[in-house]
Amino acid sequence: MNKSTTLALAFVALAGTLGAAHAQPQGDGAMRGRMMMRLQKAVKDNNGAITFDQFSDVMDARLKKLVADNGGKLTVEQLADALEKAHFEQMAKRIIARYDTKGDGTLTTDDITGREKKVFALLDKNNDGKIEQNELPKRGPNGHHRRWGGEKRMQ
Repeated sequence: MNKSTTLALAFVALAGTLGAAHAQPQGDGAMRGRMMMRLQKAVKDNNGAITFDQFSDVMDARLKKLVADNGGKLTVEQLADALEKAHFEQMAKRIIARYDTKGDGTLTTDDITGREKKVFALLDKNNDGKIEQNELPKRGPNGHHRRWGGEKRMQ
C-alpha cells in the first residue's frame, strides 16, 4: 500500500471517529442507530427520497464543517484537537448531568458535596460515619470493583 492510500485510509478512519466522539460510548450498534435516525429524518423531510448531496450532509456534516472552518484543509493536529475537544465536551456533559441537582446545567459546590454524601452513605454500610476496608466494594474477576449492595449504579 502506498503512502497516500495509507493516509487516506487513516483519514477515513478518523473521520468516522469524529462522529463517534460526539456520541455516548455505547458501541457500534448505537452509532448505526443514530445514523439511521438521521437518514430517516432526512428522507421524511424530503418527501421520501434524498439526493447524494443530502445524504452527504447527513453523514459527514460535522467533518465537512471542520474542514471548511480550517480553510478547506484539515491537518492531523487540527483533527486531533477537534476530537479531543468533542471527547471532553461529552465527558463534561455526563459529569454535569450526574451531579447537577437543580437541572440548570451548572455545577455548584453544593451539587458536588451532595453527590459525595450519597456515595459515602452507600459505602458506609453500618452507618457509623466511617468507611472501613470491609465496607468497600470487592473487586470482581476482571479487577474492577463490583457494585456495592447489588444496587443499581448511581447516575
